[in-house]
Amino acid sequence: MNMLVRFALPLLVVLGIMGFALSPVVGHLVGRWFQHDVELRLNLIFNAVQDSLNAMVRAGAEREIDTLFQRIAADERVLALGLCAPNGTLSRASAGWPIQVGCPAVPAGAAAPRKPAFRVDPLAGGALLVATFPLAAPAPAGQRDELGSLIILHDVSFIERRSADTQLYLAAALALLGIVSAGVTVLVARLTLRRWLRSVRQSLNPALTAGARSDTVPEMRPVVAEIRQMLRDLDLSRHTAAGIRVDWTPDTLRRVLDNELPGAEVIVVSNREPYIHNHDGHGGVVVQRPASGLVTALEPITRACGGTWIAHGSGSADRAVVDRRDHIAVPPENPSYTLRRIWLSEEEEEGYYYGLANEGLWPLCHISFTRPVLREADWEHYVAVNRRFADAVVQEARTDNPIVLVHDYHFALLPRMVRERLPNAVIITFWHIPWPNAEVFSIFPWREAVLDGLLGSSIIGFHTRFHCNNFIDTVDRFLECHIDREHATVSAGGHGALVRPYPISIEWPPAPLQGQAPVPECRTAVRARHGLPADTLLGVGVERFDFTKGIPDRFRAVEMLLENHPELIGRFVYLQVAAPTRSKLPAYRELQAEATALAEAINARFGRDGYRPILLVARHHEPSDVYELFRAADVCVVSSLHDGMNLVAKEFVASRDDEQGVLILSTFAGASRELLEALIVNPYDTRSMADAIRQALSMPADQQQERMRLMRDLVRENNVYHWAGRMLLDGARIRKRSRIQARIDAIGAA
Repeated sequence: MNMLVRFALPLLVVLGIMGFALSPVVGHLVGRWFQHDVELRLNLIFNAVQDSLNAMVRAGAEREIDTLFQRIAADERVLALGLCAPNGTLSRASAGWPIQVGCPAVPAGAAAPRKPAFRVDPLAGGALLVATFPLAAPAPAGQRDELGSLIILHDVSFIERRSADTQLYLAAALALLGIVSAGVTVLVARLTLRRWLRSVRQSLNPALTAGARSDTVPEMRPVVAEIRQMLRDLDLSRHTAAGIRVDWTPDTLRRVLDNELPGAEVIVVSNREPYIHNHDGHGGVVVQRPASGLVTALEPITRACGGTWIAHGSGSADRAVVDRRDHIAVPPENPSYTLRRIWLSEEEEEGYYYGLANEGLWPLCHISFTRPVLREADWEHYVAVNRRFADAVVQEARTDNPIVLVHDYHFALLPRMVRERLPNAVIITFWHIPWPNAEVFSIFPWREAVLDGLLGSSIIGFHTRFHCNNFIDTVDRFLECHIDREHATVSAGGHGALVRPYPISIEWPPAPLQGQAPVPECRTAVRARHGLPADTLLGVGVERFDFTKGIPDRFRAVEMLLENHPELIGRFVYLQVAAPTRSKLPAYRELQAEATALAEAINARFGRDGYRPILLVARHHEPSDVYELFRAADVCVVSSLHDGMNLVAKEFVASRDDEQGVLILSTFAGASRELLEALIVNPYDTRSMADAIRQALSMPADQQQERMRLMRDLVRENNVYHWAGRMLLDGARIRKRSRIQARIDAIGAA
């Protein structure tokens, strides 16, 4: 229809105007041609009878003249003939002579005309051609004997009819020509446009024609070149922004949203909520921030974006504080975004969260030698909960193209579910835990469904390039798709997803650092709180009780340290803060029991006179308390057996504004790819762990400062706003590409 309006209708209008303008001209020309033919015909008649008629007139043979007139008037178009005297009177006329037609008047003293004359007189029955032929005979001495003139009346009304018919035929011919021309134009335009569009698509996205030749149509090369340049400009702006040092702050993030994603709404989806409301046992409600790296990373971003966060409401007072739409404005002290809570039954939580997510995917992805538990019933709950969260995203979306940030392994199916209902959404999924190799992931019975769900995303983010490569290899093994490894894109089902590394970080400056006492005061306060001498060398670790964190392994390293360096007995204390988590699961309960028993055994072996080398504090600490511990420590140990990033390492670096302290970091934590100045260790190698602790305790202050300064510069520059900004800039680029592609597709669809 659009093609018809664009091409056929203007053509028909132009031809109609031409027909309207040309029809009178053509009618007039046709009338002139026919009249000229009649005049020639009458000339022939006159020439044929001229000599006979001259003789009859001179002889006064009236009867012969009447017979001649009668014979000539037998022609169906000749109405009558008349003979006019030289004085201009009608002397003879055939039957049917119109009374209103007379002889042409001859002015007094004027010579008689010598040439035929023609005029058209309108009569009631139609137009009449009056042809006047002068009659003369030779006279003596070269004179002419004027005999009057012959008048022939010829019906020319048929000329008007034929002229009208000609105009009608012309209009019909132009209309037919217009229809045929419009049809041919539309057909050729559609075929040409389809070829052009196919050429443009192939040129801009070779993945659509993998393995096939995709030559650009010559006439489309300038257009393709212009579009490519536009897309290169998008990439250039991205790479240029990545290459320029920018102080990423909440304001920077807001400017990115305003400039690159104007008017975009941001929806965050995660299992863990950023604020938990619990009853305090005295009729009141307390607000708690959970100990979660994910929350630590995302909460400041959502504050900066002013979006909506959808999460599972797990607090005992969560239902009491929300409105009728399950909304609450947070943070409590300065509301800047909306928290939408999803309620799960105990059975759903057991199957989706504790079951498939944490007994299945968590150990599978961390490769921590804990066997995954994979139950069909848990999978069914996982699918159902993903569907409920997807429904919530659609309900919360005010537009058809929101920016949806999906976080972690709890929602592997959600991107595809949202994509099916909001096809124009930019869905950025970040997988906060490692992605194993394809061989390990093949254990998972529903691997194809998980991979397809994730590929509903516009962007799939991991902490490291290594995890990205593992994911691409897994997709390549289990799904039919096209993979562009150079650009790290996976195309399946007509939709392409970027696979990118985005090393997560923390906010800068860290909010918990504000209001902290100077480092010497923190050292004194922490040691006094735990009954330690002021000169105690203090190592700290802050984790959840999780079997991926390697807590027992670091306890064994402390034990070996004291074995090999007895001079440290009584001088070195390792303080482990471990918040209990997922205590319903046997693996987590067993880990806590193992760590507690091991700490007690080591304390019994090396403890004396109130000295305990390991202090295990199994409770949640608020961020401000954690930062105080970091500032008081000489060494921070992060010995994850396998980790996505580990933000504790970056929090320790951020806390040390005195540029002192040493970070011991597992090579299996993603942070080890960035914090190269830390002491990198293999957490499975107890001896190397013990040696690293010894090296840290004896490291000179100037070397500590040099290492810490470099790490702080990196964390400052690559903070959480930089992490979010890179994802949002890539999302903005995809959005712009999608709009270009949508315009091309709209033309093709039309």
